[in-house]
Amino acid sequence: MLQRWKITIEYNGGAYAGWQKQDPPLRTVQGAIENAIQMFCQQEIGIFAAGRTDAGVHARGQVAHFDLDYGERPLEARDLLLALNAHLRNDDVVVTLAEKMGEDFHARFSATNKMYQYRILCRNAPPVLERGRLWASRRMLDAAAMHEAAQHLLGQHDFSSFRDAQCQAAGPVKTLDRLDVMSMPYDGQGGVEIRIEAEARSFLHHQVRNMVGTLALVGEGKWMASDVKRALEARSRMHGGPTAPAAGLYLMRVDYP
Repeated sequence: MLQRWKITIEYNGGAYAGWQKQDPPLRTVQGAIENAIQMFCQQEIGIFAAGRTDAGVHARGQVAHFDLDYGERPLEARDLLLALNAHLRNDDVVVTLAEKMGEDFHARFSATNKMYQYRILCRNAPPVLERGRLWASRRMLDAAAMHEAAQHLLGQHDFSSFRDAQCQAAGPVKTLDRLDVMSMPYDGQGGVEIRIEAEARSFLHHQVRNMVGTLALVGEGKWMASDVKRALEARSRMHGGPTAPAAGLYLMRVDYP
């Protein structure tokens, strides 16, 4: 009997060329999971994700679905989770939850909201324990000023100023529901972590990273909040700030009805 499965996935994207399988073949998260499914049930099955993350981007709550015909044998969610993770043991990928779904569920098209988090470490010393998992800056950033500037980006806008040239979205208009900037101590030696959280139903390619790079200019004192507003209204990538590194970005959560 054909059963649709929803899986929630956590991964360190540093060793992967992004989520999506590529030609010629490269090491991807999608490829690792599809290989684990094949090792488990000897079937070549394609999986569909809520969104494609770029090379170096991480996830705590990526969601994907696939259809599996396991015959008349019973298969419980816990058994599927344990089996997939057994075959993923040499990868920086883990399935944290497996759920049976109806055939009308789709990881991408059923999603109503996505939440991304971006992490910036502000301190003189580079990170060692979290190397490749945040953006390291030797400049102390003004999180309050960044948060104030971020509010100009809320709502429905043409986000062309924060859209990658290779973006395949049908158009540049998106609705940004939340963009918060907060700071917290990172260590006991004066290090500070800046966290930027963005929520929307969908995002343009590199939109979050381009918004973060722009807000970092505000945090450094090079831009004012009004400059961010002008960049948005310009509707041109030439007027936006730089693209923040992939290492600091996490897909944290995908919401469904």
